[in-house]
Amino acid sequence: MSASSAYSALADRIRLLVLDGRLALGTRLPAERELAAQLGLSRTTISAAYAELRDSGYLESLRGSGSVARLPNRGAVPLESIAPPEFLDFSKATMPAVPAVAAAAERAAALLPSYLGESGFDPIGLRALRQGLADRFTARGLPTDADELMITVGAQHAIGLLARTLLSRGDRALVESPTYPHASEALRHNGARLVPVAVTTDEGWDEPSLEQAFQRTSPTLGYLMPDHHNPTGRSMSPELRERTAALAAAQGTTLLVDETMGELGFTDLSLDAPLTPPFAVHGRAVTIGSVGKSVWGGLRIGWIRADRELIQRVARLRYSSDLGTPILDQLVVLELLGEYDRILADRRAYLRASRDHLLARLRERLPEWTLPEPEGGLTLWINLGSPVSSQLALAARNEGLVIAAGPRFGMNGVFERFLRVPFSHPPELIDRAVDALAAAWSGVGRHPIGLGQEDLAEVV
Repeated sequence: MSASSAYSALADRIRLLVLDGRLALGTRLPAERELAAQLGLSRTTISAAYAELRDSGYLESLRGSGSVARLPNRGAVPLESIAPPEFLDFSKATMPAVPAVAAAAERAAALLPSYLGESGFDPIGLRALRQGLADRFTARGLPTDADELMITVGAQHAIGLLARTLLSRGDRALVESPTYPHASEALRHNGARLVPVAVTTDEGWDEPSLEQAFQRTSPTLGYLMPDHHNPTGRSMSPELRERTAALAAAQGTTLLVDETMGELGFTDLSLDAPLTPPFAVHGRAVTIGSVGKSVWGGLRIGWIRADRELIQRVARLRYSSDLGTPILDQLVVLELLGEYDRILADRRAYLRASRDHLLARLRERLPEWTLPEPEGGLTLWINLGSPVSSQLALAARNEGLVIAAGPRFGMNGVFERFLRVPFSHPPELIDRAVDALAAAWSGVGRHPIGLGQEDLAEVV
């Protein structure tokens, strides 16, 4: 690799660390000599990369403080979570709202006057909605009472509440690797030391490592997504669910099972397809769910299913951060429960068609990539064949596409060979995204800077 391409590649990777939030604004970067030694590059290369970052506004040199990360004032490159309207945002795995939402909202608004005499402050949630969800858990094979449910402001809110309730600083928390990044952020924010267990598109969960992680670290908490795992799309076998529940019970670990995509499998598209049993039928687990993936992300309703004692603990803690879930949103979801099976059947058909469309387009435009064929969920976890995911994501922004690089789903910058591509968008947007990725790929160097055993995110 030429010196010019080496410093440009280094600058691009540091820039994406800033854009993805893995390098916090104001963080001091290593001195040029120190970073050169860590990466095995010349000091001239490091100096040129830093100069390019200063020129583009991503680095500021302060007297006595060295060089610190910043964002350009002009906002030339959008943040992952704040993509302007002219950008195509594939950083989020979401679907457009189902048409039934508008009609349900109208019916919910008509019901609202009967609740206006109440305070509106309720950390547990409307009993009618909790009972409706409890009935659905029971129909899926897990007998549930309304008092074993709490309504939250989405699944992420549920994860944060449970992390605050169950974790103390320094506790270990088992997580999948890769994993849903906002979940791991919530665990870290509450003081957890993360214990990763590998999940791959080919083999699923690394069962020996899973067993060792429980036995050697005795984690306080384990966060799992056993159904259509985000981002790999894999699902746990019933046997592994039973084994995992037994391992957790033996170590006193509380399992947080994220089932936000639990009923989005599309091997059976019939309306009377068997309901997916919850993980908790195999052993004790706290279940997290929401309508954010199945109905609409703008409908901020999630839930926690747990024993009564834990629900009450979470409710007491919740008053310190919020005073309950909006009543109108709860009424909208309550109105949708009666047609939820039809909604899920339509969603499964939509997702399988979208998956097939994305796979066909990628095979046509980017045949060198290794593509999995998940049987559910909303995403492909693609092996690029080269550790250039961060460079590709940055190049895609120049083509008008915002997409999260593979390291966003791991720890310390791993997964540079992988890219998560959602297939939850309409076909015309998928076509535009694939065209943008193909254009970006043609400009990405196939030989990234050599990092040896040290990863750039860890160094910086």
